[in-house]
Order: sequence, then C-alpha cells, then structure tokens
Amino acid sequence: MNSILANYSASISELKKSPSSLIEKAGTEAIAILNHNKVSAYLVPSQTYEKLMAIVDDYLLSKEIDKRMSDGSKLIEVNIDEF
Repeated sequence: MNSILANYSASISELKKSPSSLIEKAGTEAIAILNHNKVSAYLVPSQTYEKLMAIVDDYLLSKEIDKRMSDGSKLIEVNIDEF
C-alpha cells in the first residue's frame, strides 16, 4: 500500500467540481488527488512549489560546490571588494 504524502486529499471528481475551493481549503498544503483510491497526482500551491524548487536548487548547487572543492584543484582566494 502506498502512503499519501499530503494532509489533504480529494478525488478527481471533487477536483473537477471545484478546484479553487480545494486549493482555498488546503491553504499552503499539498493535496493528494486520488483516482480509484490511489494517488494519481499532487496539487501543490505555487508558493510551496517555488520554495521546493529553491531548496532543490540550493541542494544541487551545494553538491557541485562539494565536487569542485574535492577535485584536488588549487583554490584561488579573491576579495569581492576589489571588483
């Protein structure tokens, strides 16, 4: 059995009937959209999605930094005030 990773859920029929009211009720929370009692999608508010994308971007950037810091290259010290 799969977990529902949201505090709110709605059927596709409910979503078709009144999407704006579902979004309003959930606030900043994601809504699990169910099809035959199985999660088929998650409806995520734009501000939550944007925050998630920023977190993913920061994570990927930190991985790139770690990779570059450990590749054995000589580090170059810079002073931002000189530019």
